[in-house]
Amino acid sequence: MTTTTLTTTGSPRPRRAPGGPAGTRPRGSAGTHPRTGHPRTSPRALPPHTVFAERLLAVLSGERPVHWMLGHTVGEAYEQLVRIAPETPLRSLGPRPVLRRCSVQVDDDRTAVEAFATIATGARVRAMAFRLERGEDQRWRCAAVELDGLGAAARHAPHRA
Repeated sequence: MTTTTLTTTGSPRPRRAPGGPAGTRPRGSAGTHPRTGHPRTSPRALPPHTVFAERLLAVLSGERPVHWMLGHTVGEAYEQLVRIAPETPLRSLGPRPVLRRCSVQVDDDRTAVEAFATIATGARVRAMAFRLERGEDQRWRCAAVELDGLGAAARHAPHRA
């Protein structure tokens, strides 16, 4: 890819994108580890229950649409989100809700976890509980969600159209 860049004198000079044609690796040793010292360590990945807590919070606060969770839910969880999300107090115009804490209880066979989180909205603290299940493809998916007990109540209430 060729672009034109003006130099300090104002004359155009052609400039090529680094590394050759698009889609190829840059030339040279850029991005490689130095031969001496310790190789760079990648930042620690968040545990699945924390990732899901952040995702659920984004949906329940209205920051993301419910369908953002389509591939990350199984069973009743998506329907629970559809019912809970519009009614949740996290959608208020006040301060943005923040995940304060997220803890987990793991099943013995490590295929499911029950998680609970505390969410702060200004001085107000709310509770969120959810269940993650690991599928045959080893990916975690949300199987149930409750916010301040809304998930359980919404399960038994008729769906309003």
